Amino acid sequence: MRWQDIKDEVVAKLGGNSALGDERPFIYIDSQQQLLHWIDIEEEHNRSYPVSTAECGIGNRLDSLMTPFGIHRIRQKVGGGQPWGMVFEAREPTGRIVDDLDNRERDEITSRILWLDGLEDGINLNGVYDTCARYIYIHGTSDEKRIGKAVSGGCIRMKNDDVIELFDEVMVNDLVLIA
Repeated sequence: MRWQDIKDEVVAKLGGNSALGDERPFIYIDSQQQLLHWIDIEEEHNRSYPVSTAECGIGNRLDSLMTPFGIHRIRQKVGGGQPWGMVFEAREPTGRIVDDLDNRERDEITSRILWLDGLEDGINLNGVYDTCARYIYIHGTSDEKRIGKAVSGGCIRMKNDDVIELFDEVMVNDLVLIA
C-alpha cells in the first residue's frame, strides 16, 4: 500500500476533512514493527525512527497502560528551546538533564513532547477512551537502550535526538495514525 493510499483512507474516515489538508506530512506509527514513519506524500523527505510503544499492547481504554490506536492529531508541542535531555513532569521542565540513557526504573519524559488528541469519537475521543485525557505523548526517554521494544506505559517513546528532529518538522494539528 502506498503512503498516499493510507492518507486517503484516514481522510475518508474523518468524513473527507483532514486536520490540516493534503499538503501536510503525517505520522504513521507501526506498533508491530516498533517504527514511526514521518510521511511526506511527495515521498521526497520520508523518515523512519525506531520507537517503543506499550508493553501491554495496543488499546484505548483509560488506565490500560496500552498505546491507543486510530487517528490522532498533535494537540500540543512542548519543550521547544529546552536543552537535549531535559526531564519533564506534567509537561513542565524540571531543570534536570537526564544523565543515564539506560534508565529502566523510570519512564522519564525527556527533550520534547508531542501531546496527542484522538479524532475518532468512541474509539480514542471522549469517555473512557480519550487519548488526550490519558496524557498520551510521543516523547524522548531516558530508557533509550530499549527503543525498538514494546516497553512503555502507553506513550510512544523515541530517542532524544530523533524526537527533537521530529519535533522541529511537525506542526500542531498534523495527523498521527497509530496501528
